[in-house]
Amino acid sequence: MRIGNHGLFIPGPTNIPNRLRQAMDLPLEDHRAPDFPAFTVKLLEDLKRIFKQDEGRVFFFPGSGTGGWEAAISNTLSPGDTVLASVFGQFSFLWVELCKRYGLNVQVIECEWGEGVPIDKYSQALRADNTHKIKAVLACHNETTTGVTSDIAAVRQVMNDAKHPALLMVDGVSSIASIDFRMSEWGVDLAVSGSQKGFMLPTGLAIVAASEKALAASKNAQSTRYFFNFEDMITNNDMGYFPYTPATILLRGLRASVDMLEEEGLNNVFLRHHRLAQGVQKAVVDGWGLSLCAKTSELQSNTVSAICLPSGYDANNVVEIAYHRYSLSLGKGLNLLAGKVFRIGHLGWLNELMVLQALAGTEMAMRDAALPVAAGSGVAVAEEHFRETATAVTSTPKIPVRKQVVNL
Repeated sequence: MRIGNHGLFIPGPTNIPNRLRQAMDLPLEDHRAPDFPAFTVKLLEDLKRIFKQDEGRVFFFPGSGTGGWEAAISNTLSPGDTVLASVFGQFSFLWVELCKRYGLNVQVIECEWGEGVPIDKYSQALRADNTHKIKAVLACHNETTTGVTSDIAAVRQVMNDAKHPALLMVDGVSSIASIDFRMSEWGVDLAVSGSQKGFMLPTGLAIVAASEKALAASKNAQSTRYFFNFEDMITNNDMGYFPYTPATILLRGLRASVDMLEEEGLNNVFLRHHRLAQGVQKAVVDGWGLSLCAKTSELQSNTVSAICLPSGYDANNVVEIAYHRYSLSLGKGLNLLAGKVFRIGHLGWLNELMVLQALAGTEMAMRDAALPVAAGSGVAVAEEHFRETATAVTSTPKIPVRKQVVNL
């Protein structure tokens, strides 16, 4: 029998605030009711502010981030089209696999896991594509497997420099609503997210933002789609309804989530995530003497940290000890990183004390797994970081913008 709350520190699903639980604790409703559009139309429009989207539309489909990928691909591309993509983690790999199943010709750039989107190589590929065979450029903003955040503005810059007309598609599943994301400013055409991470809700909504350029492309795409059809959504959304039964309870939760994010202020949300992530990352490096999977500090994610263990130790053992002995859920390493890393998710509804709880439980699990980690070492470093930076919470936030050096 477990006593107390279970510590959920995987990179999604994340903790659900009581306010959002209450927003969803209501009877099921009539999704064809005459007053339902007054709710849905405003929600669809307000959600654009979270993406920092000036034009286009936002769609939500019953599903997860994978459904969002499928919606983006199937609505804008045709079998045989060429897309440019890079693989540097499990989720960028799976996105490529989805494209292949749709009959797309995927021009893949393989990267070491722990690196980000290879801006230089994207630039070379786009400049070499004189006939514009590449119809879409895929970029994973935050690779959840490795704890790496890439520079999407730099991707757009090299596309502009090459005067390339391809669509820019971005996986923002573990970044949007947690890490600064600027859809219109960065010229993103399709952005994919999900309800279970920065939006602090249960899994069940695939959220896709589309630019006007993407919507125009959807009129000519030849891929088969039905459930994820933009045209059907637009026809019904314009009247405030959906082409099939929507997840009304989750939509009510999403309404409350958007309100919470805007009440805190998006810049404050981003600053909070950056500060908490720094506490975790300082604990890993300065306290425990371990390394992060992200190859450089500029690539380190504000929502998830992947911690590398020395040779001879099994990271899965740490995760299992944490779960069974201390009621703490950590993320396992995936695919190439299985057994080599474990992950701490630090996104969503989170504060300093919750992060310290995760670090303390992780320390105990690592020590039980015979890792040479001193009791309190990481916790102490994180404590000092949070104390030293506490005044930043009440000051005007300046969100750090990560830049990658592009050698053309």
